[in-house]
Amino acid sequence: MTSNTKIILGMLAAAAAGAAVGVLLAPEKGSELRRKIKTGIDEVMEDVAELLAVGKEEMKNMYAGAEQEAEARVES
Repeated sequence: MTSNTKIILGMLAAAAAGAAVGVLLAPEKGSELRRKIKTGIDEVMEDVAELLAVGKEEMKNMYAGAEQEAEARVES
């Protein structure tokens, strides 16, 4: 995992935690609170899915690079 990915993941986790605390401390009806929590969870899940896709792509690139390097070493 690259440094940028770690930073983004940390920011997402902090944002999710902050949103959860804010929602839970807000004085609202239970149904409204549940709706907000569901919306927040849906948004976080979309962000996580996007990060996983980026991570998967990075892993593919790393694998391809390692494979090429190994082939080059075998040939030389």
